[in-house]
Amino acid sequence: MSSTTNARPRLAALNAMTKRASLAIFALTATTALVSVPQSVVAQTFVFNNVQIEGTQRIEPSTILSYAGIARGEPVSAGQLNDAFQNIQNSGLFESVEIVPQGNTLLIRVVEYPTINRIAIEGNRRIDDEDLAPLLQSQSRRVYSPSTAEADANEIAEAYLQQGRIAARVQPRVIRRSDNRIDLVFEVFEGGVAEVERIGFVGNQQYSDRRLRRVVETKQAGLLRAIIQSDTFIEDRIQFDQQLLEDFYASRGYVDFRITGVNAELARERDGYFVTFNVEEGQQFRFGQVSVTSDLPEVDIPAFQSATTVRTGNIYAPQLVDRDIERLERRAVEEGLDFVRVEPRVIRNDRDLTLDVEFVLTRGPRIFVERIDIEGNTTTLDRVVRRQFETVEGDPFNPREIRNAAERIRALGYFADAQVEAREGSSPQQVIVDVDVEEQPTGSISIGGSFSSSTGFGLNLSFAEQNFLGRGQQLSLSATTTADTERYSFDFVEPALLGRDLAFGLGLSYARTEQDNSDYNTEVARFSPSLAFPISENGRLRLSYTLESTDLTVPDASDVGGIVRAEAAQGQVIKSSLGYRFSYDTRRTGLDPNAGVLLEFGQEFGGVGGDVSFVETRARAVAQRLAFSEEVTLRATLEAGALNYLDGDSSRVTDRFFLGSSLMRGFEPGGIGPREVGPGVDDALGGDYFAVARFEAEFPLGLPDEYGVSGGVFYDVGTLWGVENKDNATGSVLYDDASIRQVAGVSLFWDTPLGPLRFNFSEALQKEKEDREQNFELTISTDF
Repeated sequence: MSSTTNARPRLAALNAMTKRASLAIFALTATTALVSVPQSVVAQTFVFNNVQIEGTQRIEPSTILSYAGIARGEPVSAGQLNDAFQNIQNSGLFESVEIVPQGNTLLIRVVEYPTINRIAIEGNRRIDDEDLAPLLQSQSRRVYSPSTAEADANEIAEAYLQQGRIAARVQPRVIRRSDNRIDLVFEVFEGGVAEVERIGFVGNQQYSDRRLRRVVETKQAGLLRAIIQSDTFIEDRIQFDQQLLEDFYASRGYVDFRITGVNAELARERDGYFVTFNVEEGQQFRFGQVSVTSDLPEVDIPAFQSATTVRTGNIYAPQLVDRDIERLERRAVEEGLDFVRVEPRVIRNDRDLTLDVEFVLTRGPRIFVERIDIEGNTTTLDRVVRRQFETVEGDPFNPREIRNAAERIRALGYFADAQVEAREGSSPQQVIVDVDVEEQPTGSISIGGSFSSSTGFGLNLSFAEQNFLGRGQQLSLSATTTADTERYSFDFVEPALLGRDLAFGLGLSYARTEQDNSDYNTEVARFSPSLAFPISENGRLRLSYTLESTDLTVPDASDVGGIVRAEAAQGQVIKSSLGYRFSYDTRRTGLDPNAGVLLEFGQEFGGVGGDVSFVETRARAVAQRLAFSEEVTLRATLEAGALNYLDGDSSRVTDRFFLGSSLMRGFEPGGIGPREVGPGVDDALGGDYFAVARFEAEFPLGLPDEYGVSGGVFYDVGTLWGVENKDNATGSVLYDDASIRQVAGVSLFWDTPLGPLRFNFSEALQKEKEDREQNFELTISTDF
């Protein structure tokens, strides 16, 4: 009965009471109170004594009841029934759910999701199934989930997005099979690559757009866009480019440089991006006063001050500060001062645009390295990674050294990624260094062929491995054969002999020529082990031994002069020599990012056994500088050599120097220097001495950067002289007087996927009549 029906008799009774009451106010109050009582509403409820479940195949009814949460015999509201429906539906086990109350029986009908029979990916040509499969959460013999399949489709699309294919679409399709099974197929539409059509900069005053484009990894789409992948728009690469720009400006003293924004605008056709970096360069700062201070009584301030390398007036660069911190911390270890840390304090002087740097030596926390854990190196041995650390277990922990070790590990080139992190060890005073690496291929095999009208067909085979057997060793094998030549070589380098910075090298080679560019035959076999090690921060010394067998023969019908015939009459000659080579390279420390100097000097002493005694000396000096806002590269090279035979021995044509294009451009190999000339005779003899100076400049041509084309000019001047066996000549020996040759030319540089090519066009400014010019040459462009 409703509450309204019950109120009526009570209201009548109260009215009777008011007639008998003596005070009318009591009746009025009581009547008002009763009229004000709200009427309550009771929601519909159900009581189920039985629950019936239909449609289950793999899933137990008790599982469905646990999701529903409905107990038999207890009142259940409509809201609770709706909650039960949502719980069953959200379990992800059923394609459809229906709840139907039937008296005291609750009917639950379900349709289970099918089981995945197989998973296939179709339409993918750019990315293999093996690379996409690990991205999928859906698996065979598991229950199909539409939400999981959609997430998998998004993961595949993201993989294509990382390759610059923003138009890629992935659609999951279901193919019904018997026994409630399905085949799940991901249909892929790859779309085209979204290339970077243009890279621009706004706000740059000191460096041009062209110079800054050389800094970033992302490149503009060019003529070889089908091959070059760096012109693909990848968001992560743009973020890396921002860091490269910041490092570039910081290393040149622009400490206030910042990137205010990066705009990547998609073209209307959705096939290309226009990327713009908005920058603020700020002012260039230089080093002001550089000092070393400490409150530790055992620190010898003058000794530490002398260890610094930065000087007042140098352009400020954070890496130079870091390098001096390393030097000071290394000096502290040498002095037996453990746990000494160097804190740089930089004081800014805006008036004269200088930064004073004070290196403060303080006592750091007493923390030790408990252990170094290395993971991910399935091929590379642990010791190859471990030797990149100057710290070992038990040493004081130095965060800076750990960061430097991480950079050395990445610089090996063995790993696609290397992460080095430190975490607390078994106690707060100990740390564990975790090294996680991802290996990548380090070997290559090449097979090639050649054809020449003079030598016929040739075959080239080569194998190179930079991480041989995971030991960090370098191994290379090569073989080249034609109808008239054979060349074989074997080279091996162990970069850390006995676990130290001591490189052991071993070279074996054999070469045979039959009238190759000459009228005589040669056969040369060489064995040469070596040791190389650092002797200073920029200096390195190489010690070597060479055992060489040389055989020079002249065919009877050959038109060869008397000098070469006399030298061939000596037969096989064995040379045994010891040598050294010292190199000083400022690029090791990079004190000036715009300039570098390389100095080399070496000698070889023959007579340690063998048939001949000699001293061979070579020297080279190279200086390079970037000028005109780093748009132009200026380079100067001086190189010379001397070959002195002792004890009455003399050099042969196989021993003497020849000025090829690597030493002096504009002439053929053997095209300049002493020659024996006579009737039917024209022999290039080489020389015991040479001296060459090369000057060149490289600069942009104003062409679009995406072409990868730049220009250059060069000027070479040099000479070659010195032949001892002139008494054996049957003709005239020309140009043994150190006569000068001069060459000028222009170069065209082209960056291609095959490597940086260089086209040289030259003209001899000064030459001799019998010299052999080479006005055009194609080479691989190299830096010093």
